[in-house]
Amino acid sequence: MKTYKPFIIASFVILLAGFGFWFFNSYGEWENPLVRIDQDLSSVGKYATAHITFIDTKSGLRSTGVTIAQGDRVAVLSSINYPDAVTKETTVAITIDTTALKLHDGPAVLNISATDNSLWKNQTTLTRQLTIDATPPQIFLLTATNNINPGGTCMILYKISKPFTTTGVKVENQYFPGYVTTVSEKPCVISYFSITPEAKAGAISIKVTARDQGGNETAVNLPHLIRNKKFRSDKMVLSETFLQQKMPEFQSHNPVLQGKTLLDTFIYVNSQMRIDNDTALREICQKSHPRQLWEGTFLRIKNAAPMALFGDKRTYQYQGKSIGESTHMGVDLASTANAPVEASNNGIVAYTGYLGIYGNIVVIDHGLGFFSIYGHLNGIDVQNGQEVKKGNIIGRTGSTGLAGGDHLHFGLLIGGRFVNPQEWWDTHWIDDNVSKKMSVSF
Repeated sequence: MKTYKPFIIASFVILLAGFGFWFFNSYGEWENPLVRIDQDLSSVGKYATAHITFIDTKSGLRSTGVTIAQGDRVAVLSSINYPDAVTKETTVAITIDTTALKLHDGPAVLNISATDNSLWKNQTTLTRQLTIDATPPQIFLLTATNNINPGGTCMILYKISKPFTTTGVKVENQYFPGYVTTVSEKPCVISYFSITPEAKAGAISIKVTARDQGGNETAVNLPHLIRNKKFRSDKMVLSETFLQQKMPEFQSHNPVLQGKTLLDTFIYVNSQMRIDNDTALREICQKSHPRQLWEGTFLRIKNAAPMALFGDKRTYQYQGKSIGESTHMGVDLASTANAPVEASNNGIVAYTGYLGIYGNIVVIDHGLGFFSIYGHLNGIDVQNGQEVKKGNIIGRTGSTGLAGGDHLHFGLLIGGRFVNPQEWWDTHWIDDNVSKKMSVSF
């Protein structure tokens, strides 16, 4: 019997330890459940949804609850009992419909609770102070007359009645952000936007939008007049010489094109690569300086003749057959070979490098969503992030990219959309469409 006594005692100790480990990690555990909220609920508009995660990895969840209180009114948003101890984690979606819950603008309290299945019924309670704000912002337009050329730029000023998180102009499905500025020593919002060359009067929707901290959104129609404008059309015959001179450049930069015929390479460059390059430019233009950096009219390179204009529609032909189309979204300026290229206005270099059809390119941010591009360069003399002044030399003209000869492709973009540069070379246009609008009083 003495021989087995130590074994019995040891077994009992192990059994007791095992029971204790099980007990204090399940039914007898002392830890409170965890609660996580996936978003900021400090301000709630007319309607809000949120996801709340409850976790108890030991004894499991017994119950969870969410209520919202305002004054003497308490509304239950969620109340769940879990019949067993197997629910270790769950996410509950709650909806705050201020109209249905009869909540008014002002402070409210969100109460969240979770109880576990332990012997002690450990509980976690969270209280969140929030503000009900179901009143949408008001937009007050300060520029009543807005004349726009197809492919052109428009600038507007407006006020918003309350603090906002986002605001801008929506032209059909494209959004142009607004920026806070000061006019007549008073705060307001400025937004530059554009319309496509194909835009026609009465055929497009232009709205000014604003969204507040509670998620309330307002949109108002912008009064505008779209002028009539016709663009040129031309047929461009592709020669074997051109294909032999230019297509190997694209094949060397893009492995997808290696092994393709010269003609197939051109078709890819003029279609898919053109789309990809313009998408890349739009992404570059997503982040702009929040203040105006440019001053006065934009420069064009000296002693240069325009070879192609903005909006020119091109049909490419090869051996008498049409093999593709494009719309020229800039102005081609030809001077002497390897001519110096000046920054058209003050700004910050946003991008330098090789970009497909544009060849070696420089992109300059002029602030408020406004960018200029300089394509087909033979050399680049600036770096990303560098501040430049109007007239600074940024590179030299060349024939890189889809260029048949030495020239500069100059383009302007507003909010990632190409616009007609000729407007910004015109002092009278800037005075009528920008400067006079900035002199508004309110």
